[in-house]
Amino acid sequence: MFVRNMWYVAAFSADLKPGQCMGRRILNEPVVLFRTASGQVAALFDRCSHRAMPLSEGHVDGEILRCPYHGVEFGGSGRCTRIPGQARIPPAADVRSYPVHEKDEFIWIWMGDPEKADPSQIIGNPEHGDPAWSWRPYYMHVEANWQLLVDNILDLTHVAYIHANTIGGNPETHFSADVTVDYDGRKVTLLRKMPNSVPPKTYVLAGGFKGNVDRWQQVEYEPATGNILRVNAGACDVGTGAYEGRRDNGFVLLNIHGVTPETETSTHYIWTICTNAPKESGVPDVLFDQFYATICEDEVALEAQQRRINDTPDMRFVGIASDGAVNRARLLVDAMRQAEAPEGAAA
Repeated sequence: MFVRNMWYVAAFSADLKPGQCMGRRILNEPVVLFRTASGQVAALFDRCSHRAMPLSEGHVDGEILRCPYHGVEFGGSGRCTRIPGQARIPPAADVRSYPVHEKDEFIWIWMGDPEKADPSQIIGNPEHGDPAWSWRPYYMHVEANWQLLVDNILDLTHVAYIHANTIGGNPETHFSADVTVDYDGRKVTLLRKMPNSVPPKTYVLAGGFKGNVDRWQQVEYEPATGNILRVNAGACDVGTGAYEGRRDNGFVLLNIHGVTPETETSTHYIWTICTNAPKESGVPDVLFDQFYATICEDEVALEAQQRRINDTPDMRFVGIASDGAVNRARLLVDAMRQAEAPEGAAA
């Protein structure tokens, strides 16, 4: 089951130029996104009301989207504005529209009750517009349930094994980390401290470290502000204040993970890598390439999980100690589902 009353990342702003449209299935509904000549973004149910032609096969003309089959035209509100060959336009010709909002280079979409869509609640990602940061956008189509992706990001002990050759480091460092999980009913925050640890290869490249480091990983997940996870990770030389907030002498890597369900078993993974490593050093581009390889490792693991879940749908997961943040996130999402369920119905 999906949570409908939640903002999801539909695409990057750069994915839609004026006059362009694109089809994307979200929460198992076909959606067409388009940008008008004036730059406005709109989202409609991707089905012409006349003969069910996908509107994403059509084209944008000025401020309207035209169906390629018989030329029926629709505005960004979903209202049918023209039917060739007739003056009368029946109300049934209109199609559903979805609230959308652009912020910090993301296009956000609300799939639930339009009256509850509040763009002011969308979480900010200011690094995308900050000249002190370098960043790169990525899209992956992952054949796995969206909550497996959320689980993966909130349980970073997997880094030691899935990413052993990139950002992993010593497994004992990860499993002996000082871990705290904060949960206030709206937000889950995971903080992992790994003091005096050997830096992984990517960190040495980015930070120029000569010895051990004080390393951290922090994950924040507040789905009421949008279904993304912000992962702040990095390292400083040992004893230089990393855990007291003094990180100017170190290296910070920020990953912004947009997790948008396509179907029950597939996900749009719309994410960015950001870093404060000096642009002129050339390190950001090398770092981005290397870190992309680690996310590809996640994709392989997640799709393998989903295949086995498909084979054994009635078998439950067995919990272990590192599941603390994962369990709280699932409780949070379950509560949001329950809040949407009709009175007296099971979520």
